[in-house]
Amino acid sequence: MGRNHYFSSYQQVDLGNKKNSDARPNSGIQEKRMSSPSTDELVQGIFKSDTASLARAITLVESTQEASLSKAKTILEKCLNKRVETIRIGITGVPGVGKSTFIEALGKLLTSQGKKVAVLAIDPTSSETKGSILGDKTRMPELVKDPNAFIRPSPSGSSLGGVTRKTRETIILCEAAGYDVILIETVGVGQSETVVHSMVDFFLLLKLPGAGNELQGIKRGIVEMADAIVINKADGDNLKAARIAQMDFTKALHFYPPKESGWVPKVLSCSAIENEGINEVWKLIEEHNKQSKASGRFIAQRKQQNKHWLLQAVEDHLKRDFFENVVIKAHLEKMLVAVMENEISPFTAAEQLMAMYNPKSN
Repeated sequence: MGRNHYFSSYQQVDLGNKKNSDARPNSGIQEKRMSSPSTDELVQGIFKSDTASLARAITLVESTQEASLSKAKTILEKCLNKRVETIRIGITGVPGVGKSTFIEALGKLLTSQGKKVAVLAIDPTSSETKGSILGDKTRMPELVKDPNAFIRPSPSGSSLGGVTRKTRETIILCEAAGYDVILIETVGVGQSETVVHSMVDFFLLLKLPGAGNELQGIKRGIVEMADAIVINKADGDNLKAARIAQMDFTKALHFYPPKESGWVPKVLSCSAIENEGINEVWKLIEEHNKQSKASGRFIAQRKQQNKHWLLQAVEDHLKRDFFENVVIKAHLEKMLVAVMENEISPFTAAEQLMAMYNPKSN
């Protein structure tokens, strides 16, 4: 295996800035691609809710190129104090539970009330090809046309926890652009959607009716973190199974200790495709938001989110700096081969690489 296989998460090509040598010199499209607005222009565009500027800024934030990272840092610093009062909602559930349909129904309800909604849809990245489909917009055909909605699909990359490495930064940019409800649709891989919980004000878990023994899913972890459980697809032949699942989950949640905020998680049912029960879900979120602010929990939780953001930034910086280190680049491939051939244990190899990376630590 070549070294680039192991650096793929940190040495991606920024296709948005790559020049196309085959393009015609006088092509209008090429000229538009070549034009790169300044950071001040992007910031002003974001403040004016210009979606093109917002999209460009998010692309800079998600890039791994040093030049892009520098611009992204400047933009983020200027956007930090421009945020409006918002609510951040994480939505998770296994594939097939109907997350995109639910988000579209909820988003349409919110925009009909005059709210601006940003949807950050995280798409799983293939461990083999490193590619993502990014097809979330096609699953929200109505919302994507709404002028008060912004949908941004992003690949999860190598990040765990159902989100991308730059989801927190993207939230800040969307808030600076005036979006007052941020919906984060996670990858949805089951019981590992944990990171998103550290960056949202309300964590919603979608479940399917009649998907085997519902109580089997009641385990510490994602269910314990949920502020609400919503049984989706409660329509047609699923109605009876949905009611049973709702009762089972409601009973089971009584075995969990109360949350620090005093909030008692609720279990609701809805049909996103028939637009039934969505309003009740939003009312529950508003109730939670009101209680959280009254108790002071909202502000305390936002401070914790900033703490997690700092720790993640430090981790990302160290990881990127490690793999970009000249000495590490020179020895990593040899170490990888030795580990694969069982000539050295991964633990010893890691210790030796860390000693090369920071010899003063010994």
